[in-house]
Amino acid sequence: MFKIQLIEDDVSLFNEIKDRLSQWSYEVYGITDFSKVYQEFGEIQPDLVIIDIQLPKYDGFHWCRMIRSHSNVPIIFLSSRDHPSDIVMSVQFGADDFVQKPFHFDVLIAKIQAILRRVYNYNQEVKELKSWCGAAVDFESNTVSNEAGSVELTKNETFILKLLIEGKNKIVSRDQLISNLWDDKRFISDNTLTVNVNRLRKRLEEIGLGQYIETKVGQGYIALEEGSP
Repeated sequence: MFKIQLIEDDVSLFNEIKDRLSQWSYEVYGITDFSKVYQEFGEIQPDLVIIDIQLPKYDGFHWCRMIRSHSNVPIIFLSSRDHPSDIVMSVQFGADDFVQKPFHFDVLIAKIQAILRRVYNYNQEVKELKSWCGAAVDFESNTVSNEAGSVELTKNETFILKLLIEGKNKIVSRDQLISNLWDDKRFISDNTLTVNVNRLRKRLEEIGLGQYIETKVGQGYIALEEGSP
């Protein structure tokens, strides 16, 4: 269970956010003494900090700077202030994101989940990462990245690429692809498969990998290893 320290002096807002985050199984901690924010941060050792800018004693920028000088914990600013300089300062002091009040809770929870996933879950998702032709293929985020850049694939394109890589250097038949995709209710025709493979190849061409998906006429497709074409 992730621990979140919510540094917010508006009691009603604090309680509302705490209740909502608790529904997502987060442990939420507040501040008992706003002159000792950094000390309480050290005692709690949270996995993520949400902090307002306008606080008693010292502002959020002060505490963000203090925390960041000793910790890489992700920090989200939550503030009614919307001047561009506030956003710029939050980034300069090391914050990971900025959410303006009033906000929709779904936006806040999405940002929290994205940051926690990025910071803490990579090792857990290593099984979903593949190295192919010098590129990193992330089946969770639907991306393929190498020195030439990164491209984002659709869910269908990612599914096709995953099947081809799992059987790399071997022909994966059209029937096999359609069968797997049909089970997921993603495809309904042979022509749809052709269109999606062509789109996949076109996306991979953007980072120099299109040539490694080869068509075997009348048989299927093959994902080659680097140097094979």
